[in-house]
Amino acid sequence: MKSTKLPLRFVVLIEWRLHAALALLLMLAALLWPARAQAAPRDKVAADLRQAVDSAATPRQRWHQELAGRRYVHTLVVSDGRDAGQVELRRAVVAAGGTVHWRYQSLPALFVTLPVDKVDALAARPDVQSISPNRRAARTFSLTEASTGAADVRAATIGAARGLDGSGVAIAVLDSGIAWNHTAFTDGQRSRVARAVDFEKVTQGGADRAWQPGVDRSDAALDERQQAAGGADPYGHGTHVAGIAAGRSTSRLPESSGIATQASLVDVRVLDGRGEGELSDVLAGIDWVIAHAKQHNIRVLNVSLAADSTESYRTDPLCQALRGASAAGLVVVVAAGNYGTDASGQERYGTISSPGNEPSVITVGSANTQATASRGDDAVNHFSSRGPTRGGLFLSDGRRVADNLLKPDLVAPGNRIVGPMAAGSTLATDFPSLSAPYGGMAQPRGRELMDLSGTSVAAPVVSGTVALMLQANPGLTPPLVKAILQYTAQALPGANLLQQGAGLLNVEGAVRLAGALRGDLATAVAGGRIAAGAPLLAPGQAMPVPVSVIGGQAVPWSRIIFAGGRHLYSGSALFTRYQPMYDPGLFWVGGSAARLIVQVRPGAALSTITASPVPTGQRFLTDGVITLNSLAGRSSLLGRTGVFVPTATLSGWLASGSGVVLSEGVVLSEGVVLSEGVVLSEGVVLSEGVVLSEGVVLSEGVVLSEGVVLSEVARIGER
Repeated sequence: MKSTKLPLRFVVLIEWRLHAALALLLMLAALLWPARAQAAPRDKVAADLRQAVDSAATPRQRWHQELAGRRYVHTLVVSDGRDAGQVELRRAVVAAGGTVHWRYQSLPALFVTLPVDKVDALAARPDVQSISPNRRAARTFSLTEASTGAADVRAATIGAARGLDGSGVAIAVLDSGIAWNHTAFTDGQRSRVARAVDFEKVTQGGADRAWQPGVDRSDAALDERQQAAGGADPYGHGTHVAGIAAGRSTSRLPESSGIATQASLVDVRVLDGRGEGELSDVLAGIDWVIAHAKQHNIRVLNVSLAADSTESYRTDPLCQALRGASAAGLVVVVAAGNYGTDASGQERYGTISSPGNEPSVITVGSANTQATASRGDDAVNHFSSRGPTRGGLFLSDGRRVADNLLKPDLVAPGNRIVGPMAAGSTLATDFPSLSAPYGGMAQPRGRELMDLSGTSVAAPVVSGTVALMLQANPGLTPPLVKAILQYTAQALPGANLLQQGAGLLNVEGAVRLAGALRGDLATAVAGGRIAAGAPLLAPGQAMPVPVSVIGGQAVPWSRIIFAGGRHLYSGSALFTRYQPMYDPGLFWVGGSAARLIVQVRPGAALSTITASPVPTGQRFLTDGVITLNSLAGRSSLLGRTGVFVPTATLSGWLASGSGVVLSEGVVLSEGVVLSEGVVLSEGVVLSEGVVLSEGVVLSEGVVLSEGVVLSEVARIGER
């Protein structure tokens, strides 16, 4: 970060050795995160898998099995990417008595069965970056239109907002399925669910095949999962999520319209009839979305599920896969998690779950609208997960270093949100109170409703908003979409940056700012035809006034964005001039950066994602942007500074003219770093990564409303 007092040449001289060393290490290792590649073999094995490897007993984990006196594990093996086909690594797995089930395209990884006693030997290979267990996956958990400003957008008769309903944009829903014949998704006789695929089990053929040793079936697996699924949702979560993003109202009372009522939907089923799944299935679903995005015009990927990973975003397989999806041009929206309080009701920081800890995605927390359209009484839900991200890496001396990135990015309505109910689904039958206010099981067929609470229903509110933004301006890139959503969000009073991010979703403001920008940006970036600082506004457009009117009330924009994992920025230059960080292939976090290149073969479910070092001195932001890092100050809970500063306070300081205007842009720097000692000494409860039970889940239970949580630990554990 450079201020007006530091010439760029002076800073470059100071940092030259560090940057040169970093670039050399990246080129030699050909890795996105070389520090991990240099780790000892034991350090490449995830902590939960390490425990199983070192234990003499057979742990009660779904990814662990004992057959004929020998112990095996289902794992995700991430390679360094040097061999696109991972031929030698696959041979090594088979030679070790393992089986290769799947070869992924969104990240250089394999889903394998491996003898426990061969894990360390495989980790010792120089082409192996990390090995993680195949953790479990499951579901996390209109007034929405009125409270977010979507109703004002649809009522507009002038400007870019006119007639916006998501038409022409497809949202992929990675979940438990979509009941495609529900009237919320039909347009006359036609369903807006354009395609349905099922990746609920990539190890098809039952338990015998799943644990069969010495086989490589990964090439066949790439082709055998292309057939369409039946378009059903036995659990019921995916249907509700899809309805919030893009459903149409099925009755006048209550009004249950989603956000983008004419967007098409792509059903990517990765969870079973109990809302559970495995990481291997989720990764396969992401692969499919990347490969078929252009074919179905998929621009948005909603991921209302989470993993119980304590890994850093650098090595977590789910984070890496979604990073590739973002680099491919998909706007990825994920739930922050429902872990904001512990069992005694005490607030917990550091509870963002994977993949909400991935810097490139839009991580959404939950807000309570208090059942009113007015935004004056809105507040962050207690259950909504707080930042910073706490996944981390182990150093060679055994110390664990947490990522400590700023999250969530923003919050959206997520308390008792009404949406479509899949008739006969597990949610509908096990929790009749969810549908009781709307007639329960006696509701008309195909028009059933229920309500859910949680960050998993807040995320699709944002996904639907993104569809409206992309309809208004198809040229937006994923990083620019995130910046717009944050900049136009409303800072709720009393909540800090780790509780609400930049603030509460403002659909009207996001759509208006999106419509003011040039519409050819994505193609210009992809073709390398735009330079840093080039005009970003569309011809004849001016920077919009940073205030929205929602339901007759003035809603000021926060004018705050997060960038580079730990940085806070503001200023109209963010949107009047092109900022290099809006390139989705430029991945920047703190003092590290890489360029991601995604290649998708036309007509095939195959793609490659590679990483390369960025040039020394690469600028991520231009001059004219306002930095807020020093304004926020050192992180102190008692002082309410740094990451604990109330977002509204920071926004107010901006309005009064505070902040430092950059004169020479931004190169690599760490940004606002959470001080571990200060935080712990002031009594903040920090979680060292969210451990749910066995892997990927969407919440710690079904959240009915603020303050009421139904625990489902027994359902998530062993069957």
